[in-house]
Amino acid sequence: MKKTVFIDGAVGTTGLRIHERLASRADIDLIILSEEKRKDPSARREALNAADIAFLCLPDAAAVEAVSMIENNRTAVIDTSTAHRTAPGWAYGFPELVGRREAIAASCRIANPGCHATGFIALVEPLRRAGVLLRDASLSAFSITGYSGGGKKMIAEYEAEGRDPLFDAPRQYGIGQTHKHLPEMRVIADIEKAPVFCPIVAPFYSGMEVTVPLHASDVKASVEELLALYRAYYQDGLVRVADETSEGGFLSAASFSGRDDLEICVYGNDERLILVARFDNLGKGASGAAIQNMNILLGADEATGLCV
Repeated sequence: MKKTVFIDGAVGTTGLRIHERLASRADIDLIILSEEKRKDPSARREALNAADIAFLCLPDAAAVEAVSMIENNRTAVIDTSTAHRTAPGWAYGFPELVGRREAIAASCRIANPGCHATGFIALVEPLRRAGVLLRDASLSAFSITGYSGGGKKMIAEYEAEGRDPLFDAPRQYGIGQTHKHLPEMRVIADIEKAPVFCPIVAPFYSGMEVTVPLHASDVKASVEELLALYRAYYQDGLVRVADETSEGGFLSAASFSGRDDLEICVYGNDERLILVARFDNLGKGASGAAIQNMNILLGADEATGLCV
C-alpha cells in the first residue's frame, strides 16, 4: 500500500533533493502544495496531518512550529533541522549506531543528523562504546565541505559570475566555536567535552571529509586494530570501512560526491593517527540519510532509491 509523504520546506536544498529522489518511487504518493500555499499555515497543517511521513526541511523555529501543527499520533516526522537532535522523545536518525536502527523503526519522531556531526560521530562513537577512547578525552576535528552545505544563498554566492576571489580558496567558518552541530557531536558520541571544531567550506559543489586527529596513546590501538574495530561495529547499513588506501597519498573531499554511503579509514603511525570519514554532505549528510530513515519506517531495504 502506498504511503503519503509531505515535504515541508520542499524548495530548499535538502527538500529539493528529497523530492527528486521520491518523485519516481511507486510506493510513495507525494503531497505537493502550490507555490501560493506552501507558506500558508492552514494548508501546511492539513498536509502535515494527511501525511503518513512528513519531512521537515526548515529552519529550527519553523520545524518546532510544524511539529506543533500535527494533531494525530499517526504522522511520522523526519526532521532535518537542528531543533530535535538531542531532544527527549526523538530518535537520532543514524541507524548504523548500536540500538539506533531499532529506535528509528519504533519511533514517529526522528531527528536527522547534521552533516559534520555524521562524520565525527561515525568515527568517535564506536571507540567510546568499545572503551578504547576515554569519555573525558580532549578531541579536535576539522571538516571540509562543498559549498552546497550552505544552502541556496551560499550556492548562489559561489556560482555567481565575478564572485569574490576569496571564494577561490577554502574558507574556515564557525570560528567562535559555537557551531550548531557541536551539541549532538558531544551527546551522541558520548564525550564530556565538545571537540575543538574547525569546519571549512571549499569551492566545490558537494562532498565532505571529516578528520579526527589523535595521538596513538589516546586510543592505545594500532591502525590495524582500529580498522578491525570499525569493521566489527559497522556490519549493516550504509557505512563501510576501507583499507588504508588513498589517491596517491591524497584524500579528496569530493570522492563521495553524489553518493549516499560513508567511508571510514584510519591512517598514521605508532605515534599519531587520523580517523577519516568521507561522504556527501547532501547524501549521507542530509537527504540520503533522511530517505534511509524513511525506508526503515516503511520496512523497505535501507538503500532503496539511494546511490551506494
